[in-house]
Amino acid sequence: MKHRNVLALALAAVSAAVLLGGCGTQTGNAAEAEDDSSVLVVGCDNYAPFSYADVDGNMTGIDVDLAQEAFTRMGYRAEFRVINWEEKKELLHKGEIDCVWSSFTMDGRENDYNWAGPYMESHQVVAVLPDSKITKLSDLEDKVIAVQSTTKPEDIIRSHDGMLPPLRKVLSVQKRELIFVLLSKGYADAIAGHDTTIEEFMAETGLEFRILDEPLQTVGLGVAFDKDDARGIAAQLNDTLKEMREDGTVRETIGKYLPDAERFVGGSDEK
Repeated sequence: MKHRNVLALALAAVSAAVLLGGCGTQTGNAAEAEDDSSVLVVGCDNYAPFSYADVDGNMTGIDVDLAQEAFTRMGYRAEFRVINWEEKKELLHKGEIDCVWSSFTMDGRENDYNWAGPYMESHQVVAVLPDSKITKLSDLEDKVIAVQSTTKPEDIIRSHDGMLPPLRKVLSVQKRELIFVLLSKGYADAIAGHDTTIEEFMAETGLEFRILDEPLQTVGLGVAFDKDDARGIAAQLNDTLKEMREDGTVRETIGKYLPDAERFVGGSDEK
């Protein structure tokens, strides 16, 4: 039901093809977090099944559960704030949030943040409508593809590294839900994103898309702290995440939201 409501709202706005707009919202009491050193403010996106609000308005998802467990083991309490995803680096630098934990890809950003992880793998993929003639990445030549802005799929597509043929246009939108609307209404020929979120959206809305067999990339997900954060929390969290992988907590948590959890745990222990 959550995504049906979002989809309806997005349909009303998509005619404007809103590019890079909007602002973040906050969950929880930030003032309390500023006064309580035991509270860590976790910046996240509304990005099921990793971090999203349930029917009661409480944050839930793979990353929310993992953050709560990890920070509890470390002696902290996690407080989640839905942010404008494009402002994540600035929010970290200003100290308005302590970390970003929301299906955030480490690959290609290793030197941009102080990282903990990876704690799981994710697969960046391309999806099309079921009756599309696009069956492989090379079929995307002169096509329009929609992505969420400042995400790994956008990085991959705009890198021009030869993985994709020349595209007619890349539509970058701030809200993830809009990419599905752009595809459904024919404004885009394909979308790119995490396979987990595409599958989750289909399950929640009943809409059907076809994920291409050929992936864009398999990446590691991590928790980002400001590059100059010297508190040592990232290193402590890295050790805690390793402990949680070894004792099966990560696998069990992923399994609550996704089938075949082993596929997403992947080789993260070795990375």
